[in-house]
Amino acid sequence: MRVVKEPEERKSEILDVAEELFFTKGYARTTVNDILQAIGIAKGTFYYYFKSKEEVMDAVVTRYIDTGVAAGKQIAADEKLSVHEKLLQIIMAQKQDTDKKVQLIEQFHQPENAVIHQKSLTETILKLTPVLTEVVEQGIQEKLFHTPYPKETMEFLLISSQFMFDEGIFKWEPEEIAYKIQAFIHVMEVSLGAEQGSFAYVVKMFEQLSKE
Repeated sequence: MRVVKEPEERKSEILDVAEELFFTKGYARTTVNDILQAIGIAKGTFYYYFKSKEEVMDAVVTRYIDTGVAAGKQIAADEKLSVHEKLLQIIMAQKQDTDKKVQLIEQFHQPENAVIHQKSLTETILKLTPVLTEVVEQGIQEKLFHTPYPKETMEFLLISSQFMFDEGIFKWEPEEIAYKIQAFIHVMEVSLGAEQGSFAYVVKMFEQLSKE
């Protein structure tokens, strides 16, 4: 008997199954037929939701980004948190489902997935910048930060951090990474007009992420 599901439920099912196949079999080796067989749906049903395997991967990436951004918005709206607590928690919220995220990043760094990787970086910057800018503007009101360009400053910081600390692009030695983190903190404090040492906690954040 054919199971009829709501459109969003069916779309989510396709994404869940495709994501699992991309992680276990590899994106390049996974075919649309593999996805169809795993779910038990007709080709027409698949193409009703997605035009290609590439579009599915794009949707998987977008779902990860949107989840992190939604968590960031909740944190930014929490009046109990200080500005620095918000910034730290928003950044950490982008690291959900660490094991799967690592596998996803490995797929990004395959040569054939360069376009998807580029789009993921772009989408992260475009969607996360407004969330972080809101927190920076709060910091300006509280006289923690002093910059006439809160949005643009966050864009520069996000772009540089996304690129500089992407392990698939650069293979830094541990001592190089440590030095670059210190430099990045300095750039953050100067560009935001923050008190020297106020972003020292970023070092601990990177240390925690490196252990995961």
